[in-house]
Amino acid sequence: MNWKKILSDYGTLLVLILLCAGFSIVTLEEQWPTDAGAAKKVVAQAKQNSGTESNALILVRQGGEGSNFADALETELKSAGVEVLGKAVTQPLGARKTLVDIGASEAPLALILADRHMASFCAEQLPKLVAKYPSLAGATVFTPVSRKWPNFLKTDNLLNILKQISVVAIIAIGMTLIIITAGIDLSVGSLIAFSGVLTALSIQSFGGDAPAVGHLFAGAAVGILACGAIGVFTGGMVTLFNIPAFIVTLGVMFVARGLSYIFADSAPVPVGNPDFGWLGRGESFLAIPNSVLLMALLYVLAHLMMTRTTVGRYIYAVGGNPEAARLSGVPVKWVLVFVYTLCGLLAGLGGVMEASLHVTGDPKAGNMLELQVIAAVVVGGTSLAGGQGRIFGTLIGALIIGVIRNGMNLTGVEAHMQSVVYGVVILIAVLVDQLKARFR
Repeated sequence: MNWKKILSDYGTLLVLILLCAGFSIVTLEEQWPTDAGAAKKVVAQAKQNSGTESNALILVRQGGEGSNFADALETELKSAGVEVLGKAVTQPLGARKTLVDIGASEAPLALILADRHMASFCAEQLPKLVAKYPSLAGATVFTPVSRKWPNFLKTDNLLNILKQISVVAIIAIGMTLIIITAGIDLSVGSLIAFSGVLTALSIQSFGGDAPAVGHLFAGAAVGILACGAIGVFTGGMVTLFNIPAFIVTLGVMFVARGLSYIFADSAPVPVGNPDFGWLGRGESFLAIPNSVLLMALLYVLAHLMMTRTTVGRYIYAVGGNPEAARLSGVPVKWVLVFVYTLCGLLAGLGGVMEASLHVTGDPKAGNMLELQVIAAVVVGGTSLAGGQGRIFGTLIGALIIGVIRNGMNLTGVEAHMQSVVYGVVILIAVLVDQLKARFR
């Protein structure tokens, strides 16, 4: 077994698995489920202990998944033939008032179905209320059985990680292609702001204060295409004048950021239609965020392009040896313009996603995001020397960055220390890249 090859091909995936396992262990805590399955179990337990005819009160603390849990309890109780005397999704003061109202009605209460917070409230307050309202004396409190589960592995948290990395990961597709050609693009963070502001202004221009859905699409197209045009300019400067990509994109970074502030008059530009949040906030399929679905689709398409098309082979050839590629008939200059244009388009799309998330075009958006994008690409195994890299490796790199950020937030690591950790991760990734090149 060739361990060197296995580690080279799957090392980043192994790191991701180890990180997930580590954060799962350190975030292992007692959990009180509030999903539909928990509601079904607690109702079955209550029904079993209450006899054939009973009534119930639902008490759930306001916030989080409280409303959904209360609705699930109500549905299960009605299915079981239990009369629901009341349903309160509230704070302790409201819960006490509900109990007082039922006690004052002198209707005997058999069951109280509650989450853990309201169960604790009932344990403390119910004995006091029984002295004044005897009809509450027969009430038995039921709450879901707790279990140990990592906060990191909660479905909501995992989806949140994917949602948080979606913009970085999408732009990292374009950055991967550029770095494979031995280039770099420092402007993508500023292009996010530029695209978001231009999109919001275009929507205002097309539809005023109440834009239609068509105006939203048109505005988004303007922002994306404008960034694509900037990508064409960047690629042209790099290829026609042989200016180092670092210098060209550094200049574009400042220009795009400055124009964002000028166009927006240094203030966020709101979008008057809440439907604009569909891409950044919406969920259209199995409660998976739309931004995550788009990210997955783009990675599949990019992978197919790099592995199954002539364009992909050209990109690797240019990065490996541009002169040899030129002599072999590869249109080197056109390939370079293509990768910078594609990166610009994806940065523009990232800007639209950010604007959609906040329903606002913000000139401050994307600040220092280019470093996260480059970090995701490097951590994902793409060589800074060019010629080597994998699309799905970049996705794993983005996930590693996202998992580290999320895990540190869950464990209470303060912000400045998080910056230190990010820096160490990038340095390790660069070191590994150099060692791989040395021992290849």
